[in-house]
Amino acid sequence: MSREPDWNLYRTFHAVLREGSLSGAARRLDMSQPSIARHIDALEAALATRLFLRTPRGLSPTDAALELRPMAESLAAVSSTLLRTAEGGRGGEVRGTVRISASEAVAVHHLPPLLSRLRQAHPGLTLELSPSNALDDLLQRKADIAVRMVRPEQQALVAQRIGSIAVGLHARRDYLDSRGIPRALDDLRAHDLIGYDVETPAIRAAVERYPALNRDAFALRVDSDVAQLAAIRAGFGIGICQVILAAREPDLVRVLPETFRLDLETWIVMHEDLRDNVRCRVVFDALVEGMSRIAA
Repeated sequence: MSREPDWNLYRTFHAVLREGSLSGAARRLDMSQPSIARHIDALEAALATRLFLRTPRGLSPTDAALELRPMAESLAAVSSTLLRTAEGGRGGEVRGTVRISASEAVAVHHLPPLLSRLRQAHPGLTLELSPSNALDDLLQRKADIAVRMVRPEQQALVAQRIGSIAVGLHARRDYLDSRGIPRALDDLRAHDLIGYDVETPAIRAAVERYPALNRDAFALRVDSDVAQLAAIRAGFGIGICQVILAAREPDLVRVLPETFRLDLETWIVMHEDLRDNVRCRVVFDALVEGMSRIAA
């Protein structure tokens, strides 16, 4: 290469990777399809490699494109962070965009009321919520602030522990009426259990404490917290959910409360570079205050 390719070419490349077609990338970037094609041709020429193969189903990325994908995603994340940082506020007004990452259960059941109050207090604030059980890497700026259910291990993070959220076994009342109430963990073998599909380090630690809840014991395997709670509500069987959420459901009964209990350490975390960013600090403090009440 005689010179480094224009950054706009990488932006177009990332959009084509995400959308799988020139037309999809054009809509995403608000550009014409011929312009998208020219960008891809220019990037392929600059890198001296083929990035996409045209197929009846659209564009198929080559091995070279797949190798470049992580770098393109990193550039896109940095670009998004730059835009959010540049939005800033004037005259002390809190305005701009803050992206929050949280587990599905927290994002769906706990955060909406908190974010609603936050938006009412600061109308210039735009909030992005990423519901995911994956730990978004704040160091790569995939999110500005995260609500995590494990102690953060990374350096360069501002983290505040706000307490623990209890998790227990629950089932619908009519399920227990028909199948009986287990009196010990061994009794769970006679029941339809709802649990995880993919084992994570946190799940592995829980199984070491409660071997009866191994993957082979589950009649329904699903990695979504929200789907597991929905299955419990539907009367499928006995599953694990937050005690505070089950307490809101009159038809749900806690099972083996003296025998099974997990406490999820809950942390509000952001990158230390955002410590003095006014809008991020406002959102961070609001999440600490609101989630502390929930954990209490």
